[in-house]
Amino acid sequence: MSLQGTDAHRNADGTLPALVARAVAAARAHGFPYSCRPEQGRLLRLLAVGAPRGIAETGTGCGVGLAWLASGAPPGTRLVSVERDAERVRVARQVFRDHPEVGILHGDWRRVEEHGPYDLLVLDGGGQAKGDGTADPVRLLTPGGTLVVDDFTPATTWPPLFGGVPDRPRLHWLEHPALRTTELRLAPDLAVIVGTRLRG
Repeated sequence: MSLQGTDAHRNADGTLPALVARAVAAARAHGFPYSCRPEQGRLLRLLAVGAPRGIAETGTGCGVGLAWLASGAPPGTRLVSVERDAERVRVARQVFRDHPEVGILHGDWRRVEEHGPYDLLVLDGGGQAKGDGTADPVRLLTPGGTLVVDDFTPATTWPPLFGGVPDRPRLHWLEHPALRTTELRLAPDLAVIVGTRLRG
């Protein structure tokens, strides 16, 4: 979830995958501004290529990030996304009505546990288990699977700070014993955490 993420797609409209353009149009039509940004979307599409057995996302919104994932996923990959808002679930299901490999669930982020583990898990959206320790990568990811945690401001110090104190949600993932993680800067004001679940 990015502030003004839907509007950020305006400059890329002519180069968007068709499904992404459809999701962006739905987000605009329903006044939903918080879609992932194109920088995030391009990373998600790339990572989805290496996730043949399953992909999950929390915080569907109107489906923009999910459309980026679906645009990169290999044929036959099952994609699951969870959204708390019933109206946004309805909108997103309409966007993906011709894509039976995509399932959009209504409810709390924990519903992704019903279909895991996954090759790729994207934790997105406000309050969606980003750093409270409840999303367990050992349970939710296949060995060697990839975790993406979106929407951080790039760190400029170590330890990373938020409001002048150590950024605990970011440190939770950067120091998680089951993962090898790094922070990727996607834009001057945007970073993501990407981690791989260790085998064994």
